[in-house]
Amino acid sequence: MAEPEIDAVVFDVLGTLVDEPAGLRAGIREFAPKLDDAGIEELLSLWQRHIETEQRRILDGVRPYVPTDVLDLEAARVVGDAAGVDDPAAVTALSLSGRRLPPWPDTVSGLARFASRFPLIGLSNASRTALLGINAHAGLRWHQALSAEDARTFKPDPAVYRLAVTVSGLPPERLLMVAAHAYDLRGAQSLGLRTAYVARPVGDPPAPSDRFDLHAADLSDLADQLDPM
Repeated sequence: MAEPEIDAVVFDVLGTLVDEPAGLRAGIREFAPKLDDAGIEELLSLWQRHIETEQRRILDGVRPYVPTDVLDLEAARVVGDAAGVDDPAAVTALSLSGRRLPPWPDTVSGLARFASRFPLIGLSNASRTALLGINAHAGLRWHQALSAEDARTFKPDPAVYRLAVTVSGLPPERLLMVAAHAYDLRGAQSLGLRTAYVARPVGDPPAPSDRFDLHAADLSDLADQLDPM
């Protein structure tokens, strides 16, 4: 890898290390077991649209900041209304499905490989409480896990990436941000972090105009690229 060298690696979590749609889909299927696959996908889309819309409204200053726990409960209520389920306990249980997300097949071994060489920082839009559950369920290994809740905003606001810079005590250019979402990497670039795109089926692919430092098929490929020549 070209200079400057990297002294710590920052990982996005949702979508990059865990399969968020798969976990939500499983929660919705348990919530509404009579629905067919098409019905499950429709409710999943409702959930995702609600989260994306409300996070954008917060980023635009239209809505005051709330953590993802609040947004997940709102999304679960939207799904419940669409499915015709009004049991408060069931809706609350559904809202927690975003904490039970399966890791991608290469995630745990990939993090272990990176951890042998670099300090690892998880940086997620998930709330502190949700991030704890996600890390435990998926078996994610960190030296530090940071939630956007501490910045009271969401990625790609530069304030979120500043959390990692502050905790590491390093100049931004000595940090490598790893994500499956181009918008996430653009946000990191705006603060001066180096960037690595990792392809995932649920990610946000780079645009032709994007110029990220590294592109990898998976975490193993990325670790190979960072190994000393």
